[in-house]
Amino acid sequence: MKVAGRHYRTIWPHEDGHSVEIIDQRWLPHEFRVVTLKTVEDVATAIRDMWVRGAPLIGVTAAYGIAIAMHADPSEASLDKARTLLNATRPTAVNLRWALDVMRDHLHPLAPENRAKAAYEKAAQIADEDVALNSSIGRNGLAVVREIAARKKPGEPVNILTHCNAGWLATVDYGTATAPIYMAMEAGIKVHVYVDETRPRNQGAQLTAWELNEHGVPHTLIVDNAGGHLMQHGAVDMVIVGTDRTTADGDVCNKIGTYLKALAAHDNRVPFYVALPSPTIDWTVRDGIREIPIEERNGDEVSFVQGRNEKGDISLVRISPEASPSANPAFDVTPARLVTGLITERGIAEASAAGLKAMFPERS
Repeated sequence: MKVAGRHYRTIWPHEDGHSVEIIDQRWLPHEFRVVTLKTVEDVATAIRDMWVRGAPLIGVTAAYGIAIAMHADPSEASLDKARTLLNATRPTAVNLRWALDVMRDHLHPLAPENRAKAAYEKAAQIADEDVALNSSIGRNGLAVVREIAARKKPGEPVNILTHCNAGWLATVDYGTATAPIYMAMEAGIKVHVYVDETRPRNQGAQLTAWELNEHGVPHTLIVDNAGGHLMQHGAVDMVIVGTDRTTADGDVCNKIGTYLKALAAHDNRVPFYVALPSPTIDWTVRDGIREIPIEERNGDEVSFVQGRNEKGDISLVRISPEASPSANPAFDVTPARLVTGLITERGIAEASAAGLKAMFPERS
């Protein structure tokens, strides 16, 4: 996608041939910063402290982390150490474990002297595959947007509500939930996006709104609790969200607050879609509510907000009493029964074990 008219991916190889560069998302939307990750420890910090975030991008970044570790030391011990370090950074997004397993299985049979080159090639392949997956998700989701547009009055946009950031900033390019939106625009379909602010961390306000702005997508920022009201009054035609992990039975784990949007959509008969590449499906888990570990992040993310002050400086501001403790579960689980469909790279699957098996028969 574009920043100031220039195409960017969210991660790309550095010109030195072994480091990688990323968009440091902590400073958006106020500053656009690119940083270089030179060691596997840098990569672990970037994932853990959310310089990069979003399940697909986390996986790709971890793959490059393994490559960087192999450049420094291609031994078996180094491979195991790097995998353990990176796997511990974020517990919920399944793409992290998936990418690390792919890298381990690819590199383990190779002689140490061949691992570094093979690791960078494999990480680049995973990145390119992510772009291809998201492009296919966009085309499949476009069919839904086109169908809704056909029922609208001439000149009326398709109003889409999304939660958190499942845009290109959460992937390598295109995004998951945003891919159908971008492709609808390219197809000449009028769209308008309601962007949940997404407390805490405000990833809707700071990231989704920023990238929609950069790409020229009409949108309106709303507080998290406004979605149900808008649905009651017919202002939302469909909901599209992303996911950090989807179970084999179709339960969806996504940014905290997604479950409430699904409940409101169900009560108001608004279609609720989840866009996901297949590496985000955890085929080992069936009951999302009981089996998916929910990351509990630092309470300061609830007690403080980041913004630009009147002097132009980016700073944190406390919004709660110092004596008040804060809980910060980062994700919730939306049961499959509330999901209209899962938009995958192969098509739109029913959110059920049967639906996912039909779409991915090789996983049966």
